[in-house]
Amino acid sequence: MSVSSTIPLADLQREYAAIRAEIDQAVERVLRRGWFILGEEGEAFEAEWAAYCGVAHAVGVGNGTDALYLALRAAGIGPGDEVIVPALTATFTALAVSLAGAVPVFADVDPDTCTLAPDALEAAITPRTAAVIPVHLYGCPADMAAITAIARRHQLLVLEDAAQAHGARHHGARVGSLGDVAAFSFYPSKNLGAYGDAGAIVTDDAALAEKARMLRHGGQRRTYYHELLGINSRLDEIQAAILRAKLSHLDAWNEQRQRWAAHYQAGLDEIEGLVLPHAPEGVEHVYHLYTVRTRLRDTLRDYLTGAGVRTGIHYPQAVHLQPAYAPLGYQPGSCPHAEAISSETLSLPMFPQLTLLEIEQVIRLIRFFFAMREG
Repeated sequence: MSVSSTIPLADLQREYAAIRAEIDQAVERVLRRGWFILGEEGEAFEAEWAAYCGVAHAVGVGNGTDALYLALRAAGIGPGDEVIVPALTATFTALAVSLAGAVPVFADVDPDTCTLAPDALEAAITPRTAAVIPVHLYGCPADMAAITAIARRHQLLVLEDAAQAHGARHHGARVGSLGDVAAFSFYPSKNLGAYGDAGAIVTDDAALAEKARMLRHGGQRRTYYHELLGINSRLDEIQAAILRAKLSHLDAWNEQRQRWAAHYQAGLDEIEGLVLPHAPEGVEHVYHLYTVRTRLRDTLRDYLTGAGVRTGIHYPQAVHLQPAYAPLGYQPGSCPHAEAISSETLSLPMFPQLTLLEIEQVIRLIRFFFAMREG
């Protein structure tokens, strides 16, 4: 097989082609049944996803941001509370805190894993702190042993943002089972993605799960009787059916991502000026994104684009410096590791349906780029 003229960052068309019959059958099953909201497919997926994550309950919702927001609401966190969030994440993590009426407090990340640094978490705690949201960024679980130990000492809720880490493990336990509650996004490009927006809350706390179910459905336990001021955020039946079809492939797809990461690691190791992803001992990284770091990020990205390789930047600006959070008063230098990573990070093509020839082409181009600068 020859290398395609363009190597995409991700390619959902290839994924669909590989499992088309299963997806088509799942969608047709829903269409024939004629029931599209809060039905059999959603209930079945919730049970299957809870079992996969190793928890007792899963609550399907409209998207990952709603999953975070509803988890906070269900846990009773809102106005007057502070929630610690890593400064390097998708801004939607912090937006969920703001939507709940709480105040996000930004803490720096570990420069090796790009996840919340436990010492920065400890330093950010105040008498108003009610929760912490460790983000398993890029597919790498945060240091949950240290984070949960700190949280327990200070009686903080631990809400995992597992939107990029479906199936990842921390010392044998899957993400989603490591804190008090967890939120997942099933955005189409995720390791387990719907074909539209979708999300889920997972927890062992039966009362929290029940409250989240009410909140996602307008605060109703039964139709037209609103006990709480909820929202409308329900996982629809078509997306649930698609997720059920894809769930059986998730582990194999994650294993392929890990194989591609190993190829990148072997081919790009020891290039001076290029920092590769790091997975600590006991952590199973699932490489939702394969992110490298270099001070030549923008030049390298332009070179790869010119050579037909699509890349991404996750994320170009640390959350505490986003204009939306200017009123909180954070200044450049307040989270130096997050800020440095934002200026240097580059995501290379990473999805299960890549080919070895494509991976090797990306490696050759990057090696040539750095060799030219040495010369």
